[in-house]
Amino acid sequence: MEKYLIALDLDGTLLYNWETMKKETQDYLLNLKKEGHTLVIATGRPFRSSEMYHQMLELDTPIINYNGGLVTSRLDDNFQCFSLTVEREYILDIFENTKQYIKNAFGEIGDDIYLLHDNEEIRPLLHLFNGARLTVGDFKETLPGNTNGFIILANDGQGQFIEDFVERKYKGKVLHRNWGNEYSFIIELFTPETNKGNGLEYVAKYLGFEPKNIIAFGDGHNDIEMIEYAGLGIAMSNAHNSLKEVADLILEDSNKENGIEKFLNKFFKK
Repeated sequence: MEKYLIALDLDGTLLYNWETMKKETQDYLLNLKKEGHTLVIATGRPFRSSEMYHQMLELDTPIINYNGGLVTSRLDDNFQCFSLTVEREYILDIFENTKQYIKNAFGEIGDDIYLLHDNEEIRPLLHLFNGARLTVGDFKETLPGNTNGFIILANDGQGQFIEDFVERKYKGKVLHRNWGNEYSFIIELFTPETNKGNGLEYVAKYLGFEPKNIIAFGDGHNDIEMIEYAGLGIAMSNAHNSLKEVADLILEDSNKENGIEKFLNKFFKK
């Protein structure tokens, strides 16, 4: 049997909800590992809130965080960390010129968090656990360097003003992504090179896999490049329409219906 590299997004894909991986999915993926297949996690989350799933699947592979902005392997001393960051001066300029539209914001460097205002509303977004260090205050005073991730919470109905400024002044230098739907007030800033496709390519080359032997699963706009890079790019049934348009295959089942397990079980039986 050919051996595959299987790339797994977390939220809306592998996980049943924000924090739960179903036991049957976990057990099935552990069996695939025993059969010689390789698993890698590719997520927009920071390392601190994805490490537990890396451990649950007993992985020793690199982990792709911040949508490809940071790729690390704490279990492999030979792996060279891959890190993409937005220039500090760009972040400060964007913030200063759009702060009238901003309710709150935070930047992340590795697993360290630099937050403008600490309150109950922002806490669920911070993933403030697993040794994360939090610094609160004006970014000109607290932010020490370039960021792997930067999140802006806009005032109601004013996010477009921030996005327009970034597009106008930093085109080709900084990209912006609106989280959409009920999170349309959240805007993420990242480099033009930051995407899961580039992160997966970096990992695949290190592990010795060609795209034809890569299967990738995702559900969001931030999974597009990864789905396109993989030889078999798969969108969950609950995926965003933009991802379904580029996927090689759309599952009949969602993350809540064991979509990954059901598909891989059929795929490897064939």
